[in-house]
Amino acid sequence: MTTVGDAIHHGAELFEAAGLYFGHGTDNAWDESLSLVLYALSLPWNVEASVQERQLTEAEQSVIAALFGRRIDERVPAAYLTGEAWFAGVPFHVDQRVLVPRSPIAELIESEFTPWLPDAPQTILDLCTGSGCIGVACALYLPEAHVTLSDISTDALAVASQNIARYELENRVETLESDLFSALQQQRFDLIVSNPPYVDAEDLADMPAEYHHEPEIGLASGLDGLDFTRRLLSEAPDHLTEQGVLIVEVGNSWVALEEAYPEVPFLWLEFERGGHGVFLLTAQQLRDCRTMFGAV
Repeated sequence: MTTVGDAIHHGAELFEAAGLYFGHGTDNAWDESLSLVLYALSLPWNVEASVQERQLTEAEQSVIAALFGRRIDERVPAAYLTGEAWFAGVPFHVDQRVLVPRSPIAELIESEFTPWLPDAPQTILDLCTGSGCIGVACALYLPEAHVTLSDISTDALAVASQNIARYELENRVETLESDLFSALQQQRFDLIVSNPPYVDAEDLADMPAEYHHEPEIGLASGLDGLDFTRRLLSEAPDHLTEQGVLIVEVGNSWVALEEAYPEVPFLWLEFERGGHGVFLLTAQQLRDCRTMFGAV
């Protein structure tokens, strides 16, 4: 690995040979290697391509080799090794207290939820916030909104607080420790957006090793992946404004959700950059369907 380009190529070859899984910010060996090399050299993601010709010192080669070794031997996602992940075009601090940001909801935020919201939301709840990436990105793209980041995990909220401070959003973004809506009392929001735990038991057991570095509390949600979502649907009507909207990601559990509630008019959103299993329901639809959700 005498040059930067050599290192990137070498890492990609090693990762392919090791059969790594890429699902935490990159989807291929080259990008994964690139992210680690740039981090090791303290280079920005948008550095000129000519940097590949730069010679590496022995110390730099050692740092890069150590990162490659951990990625292969421990199957640690690159984002945890670098301490950073990008979401909605913005970098966020991450570590093993939170999931690595990867939700397709980023596309909705970048478009300011057009055309799905009648007006720009003034109050937003990011439920199961984790790193805070969804809520903080909402605050960055919607500068008039007040955002609450809620999570049951105090560890996750500590990470979210770091990301709030990173973008100096303390005057508009707050954190709240809460099991679903338990600590929110009678608060109502124009928009509730959530990427909650939704992995079913079978999928959780079959997940690649990389996912087992993430906190299970952010992934697992019972036998069919819907334990949390059932509670969310039942309680959400009490926390939305009259014209409020609920947007929730349930991933592969969307099939089980439709089977569980065949008469609920879930609007499944589509994404240009890929992703699936994100539904939208209005406050009125939730109220109309309340008897179907029942008490949980």
